[in-house]
This record gives sequence, C-alpha cells and structure tokens, in this order.
Amino acid sequence: MNTHTTSRKHTGTALSVNLNKVALVRNTRELGIPSVLFAAATCLDAGAHGITVHPRPDARHIRAEDVHQLSALIAKEWPGVEFNVEGNPFHNLMDFVRELRPHQATFVPDSETQSTSDHGWTFPEDAARLRPLIAEAKALGVRVSLFMDPEPEMMAAAKAVGADRVELYTEGYAASRGTSRADAVLALYAEAARAALAAGLEVNAGHDLSRENLTEFLRAVPGVLEVSIGHAFVADALELGYEATTKSYLQCIAEAG
Repeated sequence: MNTHTTSRKHTGTALSVNLNKVALVRNTRELGIPSVLFAAATCLDAGAHGITVHPRPDARHIRAEDVHQLSALIAKEWPGVEFNVEGNPFHNLMDFVRELRPHQATFVPDSETQSTSDHGWTFPEDAARLRPLIAEAKALGVRVSLFMDPEPEMMAAAKAVGADRVELYTEGYAASRGTSRADAVLALYAEAARAALAAGLEVNAGHDLSRENLTEFLRAVPGVLEVSIGHAFVADALELGYEATTKSYLQCIAEAG
C-alpha cells in the first residue's frame, strides 16, 4: 500500500465504495479472503473518494474489527478520504461514532433481521428519539446524514432534528427504470433533493445505484455530493477488478457533469 500524505480534493459528486459484500464473501470461510483492507486500498488508489461500511449487530458482513482497521488505515494513509459508517443509532452505530469519530455517520432505520436497508426515517414519529443522538454525534465532530425516502415534505423535518445531510434511498429509482413510472419517479427524487437543499441540507444518495443508472440519476437530481455504492460495485469488481470498476464509476460521475 502506498502512503498518501496530502488531502484528496474533488469537486462534484464523491464516490464512496461500500465494502459490505466483500466482507460477506470473506465470512463464508475462515481464510481471511477476500481482504476488506486490500479492497479499500485498491479502490482508493484508483481514485475513490471514500469508504462506506454498515456494521450490523450480527456481524454478518462487516465486523467491528474491520471498522477499526479501516478507520486506522484511512487516517494513516489517506487523510483526505472520507470514512462513512452507516447503521441504526439505536443498535450499535453510536459505539463506533463515540470511539472512532468517523467523518460521517449515516443513520439508517433498519431492523436487526432485515437483509438490507429498505426504508427511511419518518417524521414526526422519529424526531424525538433521533434528536439527542444527532446532537451527540455532531458534538463529537461527526457529520450526520439521515437515510430518507424521496419525500420532499420530510426534508425540512430532517433539518429540524439537526441532520447535516440526507441520503436519498434510491432503490425506488433503480426499480422504476424501464417502466412507465420511470420519469415520474426520477422527478420525485429531483424534487426531494431540491427540498433538502432549500431546507439547508446537503444531499447524498445510495442503494441499487449502478454503472447502468448512475449517470442518469446525477444528471436529473441536483446537488448530490456523495453516492455510496456497494452491491453493484462489488458485482462489477468480480468481473472487472477493483481498479477498473472504480474508474468506471468515476467516469459515470464525470459524464453526469
């Protein structure tokens, strides 16, 4: 691994690579391969702007030791790279926030048993219990992003509880492509992003984004500062390799302008 002593500057949309599926494959055997650290290093060497992990309480993929090792690796060798730790703040996420103080914590309302994240926070129902944890994370210097459905009317409420950003849950967009609903769904995401920006929030996006749909999404949805991509990225990397896959996603972002 190379040591990078300068911050990585970029404009536009940042690519954060989610490494959960690398860990999922590794965990099927006790051989330590494929290596999560090698995957992170190779993607960052190829130009990725950040690394995302979502350590669930059952450690089905990313484990606590992975989070600690990645945090140390990034701090030492890529000081300009962002480390984003996702999870439910009412499960195990806050332990990592308090100990490691990642650049960003993405609060996701998933249950302990669901296979993947599938919905965002709802207001006013979630407001009272989220507010103190958001305040605590921010007091530790950690940016807070809330995982949200594309509901424009919810964005001002997300800002009101103290969030810095929202991450738009994009499975609905990906599933709508090629259907009669596609244009309307994409327009809804654009409206949600505009509402977030108007409320003073910054905008991230993630879930089922891929090389096939990323450029279109970024062209239509304003102000997206970061995309977190895992499943499709790792599937592509199995065929293309980490370096080529990273460069391909960066090209998708560049083509969006």
